[in-house]
Amino acid sequence: MTISIDKLLGNLPRNLQVYSQRSELLASNLANADTPGFKARDIDFRTVLGAAGDQLDIKTTRAGHLGGADAASAEAIETLYRVPVQPSLDGNTVDSEIERGEFTQNAIRYQTTLTFLNGRLQGLRLAIKGE
Repeated sequence: MTISIDKLLGNLPRNLQVYSQRSELLASNLANADTPGFKARDIDFRTVLGAAGDQLDIKTTRAGHLGGADAASAEAIETLYRVPVQPSLDGNTVDSEIERGEFTQNAIRYQTTLTFLNGRLQGLRLAIKGE
């Protein structure tokens, strides 16, 4: 019986990668909060997760169905510009309060995903040891 590590871990490693890249973007936004003309950027995690779902072994039965593994590549993470709530006169679209909140929420999600991944790896280790 073969064990597929990819199936065991699911999307967790990919989620960590996306959260890590999003942390970098949000930190860059915060660092450039006072830079004239700087445009805040972010990642739409739901879109990235949906693209990763396209890579699963999904079979299509009709032409109108969404594509399976060959439909899209989740490797390319598209960054989008954030729409400002209240644009500044210098063209900067960074709202420090929103960016701090998003950064904190992203850090919590990263840590939670890391905890789930650790739990799955510990379960695998226990299964291998047989304890």
